Amino acid sequence: MLSIEGLDVAYGESQVLWAVDLEVAAGELVCLMGRNGVGKTTLLKTAMGLLPARHGRVTFDGADVTAWSPDRRARAGIGYVPQGREIFPHLSVAENLRMALLGCGRARGIEEPLDLFPALRPLLGRKGGVLSGGEQQMLAIARALLTRPKLLMLDEPTEGIQPSIILEIEEALRRIKRELGLAVLLVEQYLDFAERLADRYVIMAKGAVVASGATRDLRPEMVRQHLAV
Repeated sequence: MLSIEGLDVAYGESQVLWAVDLEVAAGELVCLMGRNGVGKTTLLKTAMGLLPARHGRVTFDGADVTAWSPDRRARAGIGYVPQGREIFPHLSVAENLRMALLGCGRARGIEEPLDLFPALRPLLGRKGGVLSGGEQQMLAIARALLTRPKLLMLDEPTEGIQPSIILEIEEALRRIKRELGLAVLLVEQYLDFAERLADRYVIMAKGAVVASGATRDLRPEMVRQHLAV
């Protein structure tokens, strides 16, 4: 579904990603891990078209999308939930969701993702900026799902969220994979959360992929070497 080959990305003269290769198959959940500052967010932004690739190629659903704009990638089926959520704080929950309908026009109404996140139903008239961090995260995921993506990319969805909400998000991601059949690329620091959900893992360090494999094969010594602070 998503194939990234030999990807180099730079901010001006400062190169951040070095020859990164990554693949996400249809229906697969891949967890991208690594310490802060190793380039995980940069990788997702480049896959979404928010940053240009210096070298390399991004292929999505069989098409070379390296030069495509972010809105074209979204219409093709890439959903993106950014770090920090980036909802519209002065719009209501319902208005935030309707913005996604305007963007892609594939869903008929805002009801579809509310079955995954029923806690949002009583909040539809509330401004996004007054929601808790967990409620905002549920809203951000629901908004992305309204574009009916084939691939959902999430950047640290558990960051700063209370444990009970993390469990709700975990169950929603499990259902997204199982019931909707979406491919998922998840950036996550919470190792237990990642291990329970992911089919495969990819670990980055210093802007490059240093390890990958089936999640069941992730070893404690690898965690200590590349993930422990």
